[in-house]
This record gives sequence, structure tokens and C-alpha cells, in this order.
Amino acid sequence: MNKTRHEALELAASVAAGVSAQPVAELLTLLFPPFPLLGDVHRQISGIDGVGLGAQNMHHETQGAYTGEVSAAMLASIGVSHVILGHSERRQYFAEDNALLLKKTQQALTHSLTPVFCIGETLPERESHTHFEVIRRQLEEGLLPAGAEAVSRCIVAYEPVWAIGTGVTASSAQAQEMHAFIRSVVAEKLGSNVAQQLPLLYGGSCNPANAAELFACPDVDGGLIGGASLKAADFLSIRTAMLQQLLHAKA
Repeated sequence: MNKTRHEALELAASVAAGVSAQPVAELLTLLFPPFPLLGDVHRQISGIDGVGLGAQNMHHETQGAYTGEVSAAMLASIGVSHVILGHSERRQYFAEDNALLLKKTQQALTHSLTPVFCIGETLPERESHTHFEVIRRQLEEGLLPAGAEAVSRCIVAYEPVWAIGTGVTASSAQAQEMHAFIRSVVAEKLGSNVAQQLPLLYGGSCNPANAAELFACPDVDGGLIGGASLKAADFLSIRTAMLQQLLHAKA
């Protein structure tokens, strides 16, 4: 919940210009503005290769008497291609559980939106060594029942909740360990092909200083960027780190 219309358009323009200056077909940059700004930001980035539009949330029903809610069909109709589901803040502040998120995932896919499905553990869960159990449960209850074909059209974002907005970042070893575990659970349930092709994003206080180290992890395919995305220079610096990792992988 950041940025006025003017601020959002300024940020989107700066990010789009930065992406245009370093175009790479394999690297997709997505902007997720608040609902009232989606249309304006869409017009701002329209026609710029490599930049897409996402929403921060959506309702699990197709339509109806749900005042204040936004449907997948509404989002798709204004040019949205992706939607964040199950962000840690939605789980924490709005009591969204795995059963609800499964419905949202299926609804998003019905309307050809790509879910960015968020999972992650809190500090008490990590300190009590139940973090793998928590992540497995979030996957097995909230995403994987949708089936292999559906999951193959999704993105998963790992958010160590204890590292969001705290200034603490998971080490690259911790990030890689969890991303590898996520991929193993998907492989166990839906097969190795789905698991290997599933994009896994790291979403815990990724910033210009640690992005290169995180993106060098073999199972980290990108980032879900929070506070660092509010400044174009910081966000573009993180994107450059991802770009360099892609070029290194090609070499």
C-alpha cells in the first residue's frame, strides 16, 4: 500500500526505461501496483518488451455480492497477467488459509492469470525447527492439489517471514536449502518435470547488496521484491544482478 498515482507513474516510467536499456528476452520484470493504479500503470508500460503487470491479490469467487473485492476476470480485462496469492501479509493480517488460497489459485488460472503463490515460515516456526513442515503443508494444501498442469502455469515465491521488513535476510545457504526443499516436494507430488520447470522466487528483504549472492543459488530463479522496489534505482540494480546471473549461466 504505497505510492499515489503520480508517484506510481513516475516509478513505473523509470523502471520501464531501465528495462528498455537492458533488454533480455528470458528476463521478465513485473510491476504489482495497488488496485486503483493498475489501469494507469498498464498504460504507462504498454508496448514495452519485458515488462508486465500484476495485481497484489484477488477474490476467490467469479463475481457476486462481495463489496470491496476484485475478481480475476476484472483483472484480466484491464491487462493484468499475474497475481500475487497468499502473501505473508495476507496470511497474517487477513487470515487467508491454505484452503482459501487453493480456491484463489484455481480461479486465477481459470482466467489465464499466472499465480505468484507465496509460502513461508515465521520466526517462531524456524526457531522451533518446524519450517520444513510448514512449507510442505502450505504446498500440499494450498497449491499442489490443483494438479500438475495447473502448477506448471504457476510461480512460487518463498518468503521467510522473519526476514521481511526486518533488515534480516536469509543467507544464500538458507535460501538455497529451502528452494531445493520446495522443488523436492513438488517433484515428489507432481513429478520432476513440473518441479524443474517451476520458477522459484526469493522474497525476503532482497536488496542491491545481497541480490547477486541470492540469485547465484541454483534453485533461486528470481526475486519477489518488497521495500527495495519502491526506489527505481534499487529495483533496477537488483534486476541487473539477475541479468548478470542469466548471462553467466549462458557463458
